[in-house]
Amino acid sequence: MNLSDELPVDHRLASVYRIGAGLCGVILLVFGSLGFANQLSFFDTDGSRIAGLSSNGLLSLISLIVGAVLIAGAAVGGNVASTVNMTVGSLFLLSGFVHLFILDRSANILDFSMANVIFSFLMGLLILTFGMYGRVTGGLPHDNPYWRRRHPEQAAREAAARGRATAGGPLRDGSAQTLR
Repeated sequence: MNLSDELPVDHRLASVYRIGAGLCGVILLVFGSLGFANQLSFFDTDGSRIAGLSSNGLLSLISLIVGAVLIAGAAVGGNVASTVNMTVGSLFLLSGFVHLFILDRSANILDFSMANVIFSFLMGLLILTFGMYGRVTGGLPHDNPYWRRRHPEQAAREAAARGRATAGGPLRDGSAQTLR
C-alpha cells in the first residue's frame, strides 16, 4: 500500500495538513533560531528566556530539528503531512507530561518551566488537531477518502449507484434519468 494512493493529491484535506505543519514548523524554527541568536549555553539551566519560555541550546536545537521535520512534512503534503502532524503532536503532548513531572529536578536538562509545559500541551494539541482533521471522527462524509477506505463495500455500492445515475439508470428514488 502506498500512502499517496489513499488520499488524492488535490483533495481539500491536503491543504489543511500542509498549512498546519508549515505554520507550526515556522513557529518552532523561529523559537530555535532565537535561542541560537542569543548564544545560549547548550546544557544551561539558569532560566534564560526566549519569547517568554525558558530555553537553552539543546532545546533550541531540538526546536529547529522538529520545525524542519514539520516543514518537510508540509512540503511533501497529503497523508505524509497528516502522519507527521499526528506523530509530532503526540510527542509534544508526551513531552509536556514528562516535563511536568521533572520540573524541579536535575533531569530537566531542557530547562523547561511551567510556561514551557503549557506551550508543549497547546502546541501538541494544535499540531495533533491539524493532523487528525478529517481523518479521525465518526461522522466523516461519504466522499472522504478515509471513510471510503474504512467502508469499501458501501463506497463501491455508492459509486456504482452514481455511475448508473449518470448513465441514465435508475436514480435513488426509483425514477429513470434521461441523458440529453
